[in-house]
Amino acid sequence: MIDLTGKVILVTGGSKGIGAATVRTLVNAGADVILHYCRSQQAAESVAASLEGDRCYLLAADLMLENAASSLWRDAIKWRGHIDILVNNAGIMQSAGIDDEFDIWSSAWQQTLQVNLVAVADLCREAILHFKTRKVGTIINIASRAAFRGDDPNYLHYAASKGAIVALTRSIARGFAAQNILAFTVAPGFVSTEMSDRFIQECGEAEIVRDIPIGKIAPPQDVANVIAFLASGLAAHATGTTIDINGASYVH
Repeated sequence: MIDLTGKVILVTGGSKGIGAATVRTLVNAGADVILHYCRSQQAAESVAASLEGDRCYLLAADLMLENAASSLWRDAIKWRGHIDILVNNAGIMQSAGIDDEFDIWSSAWQQTLQVNLVAVADLCREAILHFKTRKVGTIINIASRAAFRGDDPNYLHYAASKGAIVALTRSIARGFAAQNILAFTVAPGFVSTEMSDRFIQECGEAEIVRDIPIGKIAPPQDVANVIAFLASGLAAHATGTTIDINGASYVH
């Protein structure tokens, strides 16, 4: 049984899918959780309402905006006065291929890198500075199977952003382990979430499942369980590692 009693955890993109499952799992394990969301206020409120007590705090921020991540961190700190663990889960996945108009292509790259990488890096920076003062802390970044095996041609930007997350996390782990700051990457394959639904509809669920040896798309709870384990501190020497959650469709 994972016990996160007394831990304060910031989860970005916590209103739906993997984020919502993670928030519920962490709170049920005893943690105080800041649930970040962008526009899905009703969904965020629903997650909070499903949890007992006063251990889920909602904060809105649009990570597409420059400096929004740093402001989010400062606002999150105010709730309990400190943060023990950062879970960078927020991300976007929009289609744009080389045959699209350049404006569409360019916008997709700029927006995807801003949300999936730059905002993540900004939050990691804030977290590391904070953790150094406390002499302890954990960062868990959500990447993707696409970081290692690539993605569909319409999602080159998405795969590139997630590959960068892996390199970022490994660099943090190497650079700050001596200061008791841990960093992990979780790399899901297809997970049954609203974000992946459009891709599933484009390609067909049967076609996707055919490529997954376990025979089905992962539930968000599988990812949430791994995040909770990493947050527990029970495997500190695994810092820098990436955990695949893709039904053996790509194990690196």
